[in-house]
Amino acid sequence: MPAKKTPSPKPQAARGKPARIAPGSTAPTSEKPMTVLAGKPGDIGGLVSVKIDDLDIKVPFGTTILEAAKTVGIRIPTLCYHEDLCLAGVCRICVVEVAKQRTLQTACTFPVTEPITVNTTSQRVRQARRHVLDLILSKHYGECYSCFRNNNCELQSLAKEYGVDFFRFGHPDKPRFEVDRSSYSVVRDMNKCVLCRRCVRTCIDLQSVGVLTAAHRSEKTRIETFEDRPLADVICINCGQCINRCPTGALRAKDPSDEIWAAIDDTEKHVVMQTAPSPRAAIAEEFGFEAGTSMTGEMNTALRRAGFDMVFDTNTTADLTIIEEGTELLTRLYKALVKKDEAFVPQFTSCSPGWVKFIEHFYPEYLPYMSSCKSPQQMFGTLIKTHYAQKQNINPADIVTVSLMPCSAKKFEANRPEMRSSGYKDVDYGLTTRETAQMIKEAGINLPQMPKSHFDLPFGDASGAGLIFGASGGVMEAALRTVVEVVTGLKAEQVFADANVIPVRGFEGVKYMEIKVPQTGPMLDLFKPLIKKGKLGKDWTWLKGATLKVAVAHGTANARKVMEDIKTGGKFADCHFIEFMACPGGCLGGGGQPIPTSPAIRAARAKAIYSEDMGLAIRKSHENPHVLKLYEEFLTDGPCGEVSHKYLHTHYTPRGDYLV
Repeated sequence: MPAKKTPSPKPQAARGKPARIAPGSTAPTSEKPMTVLAGKPGDIGGLVSVKIDDLDIKVPFGTTILEAAKTVGIRIPTLCYHEDLCLAGVCRICVVEVAKQRTLQTACTFPVTEPITVNTTSQRVRQARRHVLDLILSKHYGECYSCFRNNNCELQSLAKEYGVDFFRFGHPDKPRFEVDRSSYSVVRDMNKCVLCRRCVRTCIDLQSVGVLTAAHRSEKTRIETFEDRPLADVICINCGQCINRCPTGALRAKDPSDEIWAAIDDTEKHVVMQTAPSPRAAIAEEFGFEAGTSMTGEMNTALRRAGFDMVFDTNTTADLTIIEEGTELLTRLYKALVKKDEAFVPQFTSCSPGWVKFIEHFYPEYLPYMSSCKSPQQMFGTLIKTHYAQKQNINPADIVTVSLMPCSAKKFEANRPEMRSSGYKDVDYGLTTRETAQMIKEAGINLPQMPKSHFDLPFGDASGAGLIFGASGGVMEAALRTVVEVVTGLKAEQVFADANVIPVRGFEGVKYMEIKVPQTGPMLDLFKPLIKKGKLGKDWTWLKGATLKVAVAHGTANARKVMEDIKTGGKFADCHFIEFMACPGGCLGGGGQPIPTSPAIRAARAKAIYSEDMGLAIRKSHENPHVLKLYEEFLTDGPCGEVSHKYLHTHYTPRGDYLV
């Protein structure tokens, strides 16, 4: 059923944004992407000859000097450049000498359009880079040893590389700006900002949010929110993508580890850790390993040795989410197709808190289309302080639930006032992958040396479907594995080779897929309570021959494209189910993952997740015995029943995009 048409949003200038979004671009006019597309050898202009440091090479017309140098192993230092972002050329660290050019040129933005000779290490170049660094350091307040980016700071690395051993132009001895700790998720310390504008380009181009801008001019320039308000008071979605691309410690996640250590040291507290799928494919990077090195078993052992009483797998509640969300979708389709009543289709996924806040701000009129299911993190927190507490005979007030997540937005989600259906704060603390690695190191534990161990029961041994939640398209694939089997009676392997739904995988911004329902099978006992309530028919024959249309979008800039298409009645308005993830690449590219991030790093993490999925005995959510037992013992009126709606479902807040 197509989505309702709604009025177009008001212009960006009325939203409290620093600048109007220019036509054809998600960036303000002053910050339009400057990316140069390299031509093919057969294009007009073809290959162009370049001499870089006496090396003769040929590159496609329009290739930047920086990219040309990479092809022959020449490293040119950068600070404002990032693979994920449009070009800026504002830091001047990458300056090089180009023959016949009067001034030094920025390698990251200079396109090769004719034969040129480049010198990347002349005395003039080295001196310029050193002076640029000295000028940056003259405004950079802070001590490296007390900064969370110590030993992983691009400015620190460049200062060492260029032999900075004194502050040529001075150094601040006291902070100029107050640190903004207003947000549950992100801390901003503008004393450490180098004005590279990566955060600005990330927020505008990559995420299409636009909370940050470069305000004022010349030496008064600084990165600000609208009216320089605290981050908690603007339309930040807490995704943390700015953190992952900041070259210094100017942006960081709010770290609750001191409070967690206090809980661990309190003998009266039962401290439980739940771990999401993405951190296990990335945490090894914090210990010097290549991206994509999975250390799930070692991580479990390390967390227990650090003092956590139980270590559970969030994938169990990811499986639970699939059953609840899939059931919700089927009831909406039944309402629309059979009862001919109004139903809010397409149904949107709700497990990404950054996406949830994005739609609350920018498309609040579409909140009825959101699945009412809580995220796996929040479902888990509720179950721990209700069902688990009762079975273990533990006072819920004495349970401290901690979540290991790839996402800084999970911190905000845990603090949402509606996330207290257990009668307590369902999830007490959210830790990022980076923060968890730091806690492990603080406990004197070397993760790679730990023996492997399993998750604790009853929330262990989850399915591969729950595991692939960590990658873009993973929620959709997990849902399709279950819905196809439940509705058709066929095995997922009969419909998709090895049960792998390849069309929804990968890093294309928006993916679309159609699945024909060739036959229908018997109704499983799990769903029969819904027949009595009139939410489903006695069988699935009403779906026979139907074509299920689904889509996947990752990164909120891509989410905006899909939403705008829906508003105009485009093809996505005809979809039945759409997965939205706030972060590029999905959770594996989350704002709490190890720094740095890049397309290659995210691809390696995805490969690790899919590889682990293939090795599991159970790869479909509805076959997880622990989830089925939950429905027998606790959620006794079945999926989307009254009990599950009380504990596992929620509502949303239409925030809008005006600041008051």
